[in-house]
Amino acid sequence: MRIGERGTGRPVRAGAPPGRRDSRRPGGGRPRGPVSAAPASAAPPRTPDPRRPDPRHPQQWFAQQLLLVLSGLRPVHVLLGHARAEAYDRLGRAAPHTPLLPPAGTRGAPALRRVGACRPRPDVIEAFARIAVGGRIRALAFRLERAPAGRWYCTALDLDTPFP
Repeated sequence: MRIGERGTGRPVRAGAPPGRRDSRRPGGGRPRGPVSAAPASAAPPRTPDPRRPDPRHPQQWFAQQLLLVLSGLRPVHVLLGHARAEAYDRLGRAAPHTPLLPPAGTRGAPALRRVGACRPRPDVIEAFARIAVGGRIRALAFRLERAPAGRWYCTALDLDTPFP
């Protein structure tokens, strides 16, 4: 090993701690690398939380959650804070029957084919979902209402086949 090298083949800078390879040093110094146009304090973009409805399209989130509960893939209580009493009770009565579970011998999980909605008022969404289940298309209808705090709640739901 020659003087001024530490076995890496690179010259040693005066004052650099042994084995340290970055340019951060007490007292500052100019950072190396590309400089971004965003300020250093800018937060990275947030990824959506799958446990909360997208405020722009809450019917999509609710349709997916209702599908998972009614097919037996999720427990009813995942919608406990997202459904009003009457809708939650109806969901609780239907879920044990797993009305969206594919028949025995068929392949694949139930899947959302289309979700549509109309807004009779700005704080109300009446939505439907077409769901593919074992070679059939099933229908699910539900109503969402926005609370004054801005959170959406399912207030009613119905399926194409009767359930208790």
